[in-house]
Amino acid sequence: MTEHPTSFERPQPGVDPTDPRGALLRSPAPPPAQGVEAPSALPVQARSGDPAPEAAPVVQAGSGTTGRTGKTGNSKDMGMNPAGTGPEHSQPAAAEPDTHRPRPVPEGVPVQPGGADERPSLSGDERRTGQGQPPGRPTPMRRDGDRLRFVGAATRRIARGIDLDEIVMGLCRATVPTFSDAILVYLRDPLPVGDERPTGPLVLRLRRSDRIPQQERDLEDGILPVPVPENPTELDALGTELCEVQPGSALAEVLRGVRPVFTDTPAAHAALPELLGEGCEFAVPSGRRAILAPLRGRRRVIGAALFLRRPDRIPFDPDDLLVAAQLATHSALGIDKAVLYGREAYIADELQRTMLPETLPRPTGVRLASRYLPAAETARVGGDWYDAIPLPGSRVALVVGDVMGHSMTSAAIMGQLRTTAQTLAGLDLPPQEVLHHLDEQAQRLGTDRMATCLYAVYDPVSHRITIANAGHPPPVLLHLGGRAEVLRVPPGAPIGVGGVDFEAVELDAPAGATLLLYTDGLVESRLRDVWTGIEQLREKLAATAQLTGPDHPPPLEALCDEVLDMLGPGDRDDDIALLAARFDGIAPSDVAYWFLEPEDAAPGRARRLARRALSRWGMEDLTDSVELLVSEVVTNAVRYATRPVTLRLLRTDVLRCEVGDDVPQLPRLRQARATDEGGRGLYLVNRLARRWGATRLSTGKVVWFELNRG
Repeated sequence: MTEHPTSFERPQPGVDPTDPRGALLRSPAPPPAQGVEAPSALPVQARSGDPAPEAAPVVQAGSGTTGRTGKTGNSKDMGMNPAGTGPEHSQPAAAEPDTHRPRPVPEGVPVQPGGADERPSLSGDERRTGQGQPPGRPTPMRRDGDRLRFVGAATRRIARGIDLDEIVMGLCRATVPTFSDAILVYLRDPLPVGDERPTGPLVLRLRRSDRIPQQERDLEDGILPVPVPENPTELDALGTELCEVQPGSALAEVLRGVRPVFTDTPAAHAALPELLGEGCEFAVPSGRRAILAPLRGRRRVIGAALFLRRPDRIPFDPDDLLVAAQLATHSALGIDKAVLYGREAYIADELQRTMLPETLPRPTGVRLASRYLPAAETARVGGDWYDAIPLPGSRVALVVGDVMGHSMTSAAIMGQLRTTAQTLAGLDLPPQEVLHHLDEQAQRLGTDRMATCLYAVYDPVSHRITIANAGHPPPVLLHLGGRAEVLRVPPGAPIGVGGVDFEAVELDAPAGATLLLYTDGLVESRLRDVWTGIEQLREKLAATAQLTGPDHPPPLEALCDEVLDMLGPGDRDDDIALLAARFDGIAPSDVAYWFLEPEDAAPGRARRLARRALSRWGMEDLTDSVELLVSEVVTNAVRYATRPVTLRLLRTDVLRCEVGDDVPQLPRLRQARATDEGGRGLYLVNRLARRWGATRLSTGKVVWFELNRG
């Protein structure tokens, strides 16, 4: 929408009234028409209480062309007294009135000189500085319409900024060189956020200092290229990095006054040394060529801006204080907004990241890698999450989910669902049961708490994976030979719908294969639908696998980076969670498994079986430690079990021993007294084992420990 000047001055001939640069642009007057008499000028209107103005001189425009109609004619046609003595708004003699009559010149705007032949040609320096112009000639930024257009363009430019740097840059580039030759922007350090009450002294830090560039100028928003003097002045070295505002000082009083002031006033002149440093106040041009404008936000002063003009440029006038006040107000409110937005975005981002796992576990038989990318700035917060949870029997649960919506609420719900999933995984429930309980939990959180989730359990001993899906995009399995396939998993309903059953499928997970779990932000955007993105992901995985050959799978970290490279412009509408699992598995020759009857002879039999397995694996140096710990753990299990006890040894990078029974109560480590006959079994395990733990199962529990392989 085009802006029109709101002041009532008549525009200059040859100047577009809608041009945002106003009086800074000047075109030569049109050539006079032969034999046409120009209309006379109108007297300047006087305000109430002012002395009567003198009659304005007759202006010979040299053309019968008016500034608004483009028609030619004599003064009678224009409805004016040729002698200039009639009423100011006399009607024309014609029956039809002409609506395009000239308006009175506002007070304070000098009357234009005579015809085009009386107007001298001015250079760029003279047009900028106002020097070399005849008396009464308008100078840059001397009309109300010019100021309105400039303030409108400058505030629009400042309002475009979202973060702090963009707003400060918008203020600087909007004012230099149109309004001033240099600007120094000081902001409070640190900036207060919202209602936060700052502590400590008021410290101002120089945030940005802009001056007229030496070569190219920015023409955006009406900023006019202005010639620069060849010899630099003191403005080029003005400004210090940091200043502390002392209570009761001159600078504190100026900032407390809020309104912009000329630096030639006593208070502002005394405040300059504190702001700029000792001696720098003498570098500030004199004669009202500097304005100090405090920046006040919603609650308190947050900084100051110093507008400067070079000595060869016309000084500021009192109306320029209003312009500086508008610029300072819009900038301060924008800075407040940017600080609040930045703090909220930081809190939401930290909330979400702290709810994601800091590090991934290192379960036996599988390697893991992950990535998380927040959404774009316009939709920063989301509810995507991933997790890897070790399970009894060297298994691992792989989880990825996406809470619908983009808000801090979505991030909070994500954290609750992730905690619930970890608790359910600790109970060793089947994947479909885990999703069922997550669905119930989402309904308890609210009626509109919806999420998608995929839960998979990998068993490295059996080389199988069990997957259940709740409305989530299907996983992709990259085989060792380079073939990538989208797994056929029942889609299911999203979590939070309620009243639906979830189905689990069991699939082969061959050694060397890679399973990729992801959220829809990776495959869906405004530029493509979900299934198109899934197909592109499958092709990307296959192409990446071809680079390493059929016998070597691509490195996990590099594979995750390659997958994220498929994102293009406009593909960051949603946050992205990515979890990659490389299945190494455990070879059957590295597994020893036995059932032991719950009888008194079970501990002795367990020691003999463990000794034979260690001898077969060439790990005789661990025999004494393993026999002692196995005997203690099996003894505790046999004492309370009613069904056969299981004993399993796993040889990987460590030696792992697992003893399972049908008693759900977990053992506790306690300090046995000197008179106690028992209670020292777990104490020995805790002292000799590398790690140990106990996990409750739906059919009992498993107690395990690990030893380093010498």
